[in-house]
Amino acid sequence: MIDGPTSDSVDQGPGRDEAAVSQFVERFSSVLVEAGWPRMPARAFVALLASETSALTAAELAERLRVSPAAISGAVRFLLQLDLVSRDREPGSRRDRFRVDDDVWYHVINTRLNSMTKWGDQLNAGLAAVGADTPAAGRLAEMIDFFEFIRIVIPEAMDRWRDKHG
Repeated sequence: MIDGPTSDSVDQGPGRDEAAVSQFVERFSSVLVEAGWPRMPARAFVALLASETSALTAAELAERLRVSPAAISGAVRFLLQLDLVSRDREPGSRRDRFRVDDDVWYHVINTRLNSMTKWGDQLNAGLAAVGADTPAAGRLAEMIDFFEFIRIVIPEAMDRWRDKHG
């Protein structure tokens, strides 16, 4: 038995069409799979996005997606590693809830910008290693230029986003 309200009762709202929501979950997760996401994490992520509370227990996700709890365990582990979901627990409950924050993409992109800085540092080391005026040096130099460009324009865009959505 699920602690508290079931996922079906949590997401009942005016104008909500559960059949259409289910189709949305499958279609959008298919788009994410085409972009390289594993299937089950994609489905779990979109199910969380489409839930009214943006947070569900593993049992609720399993019920909603009609899959085993083991499939959900692997899916949320993947999503947690990428900081796409967070885990919390309601006071008095023994069940973890997995949540998608409203500004999840802002934080994920900010984290990726930090990774790109590290990539740029390593590319610079690689540039020195492959020698000047080689085809490899040309490729690495272009990547370095690209990451330097991204490190400038993405934070500017993120600042504009914050200004717009405060």
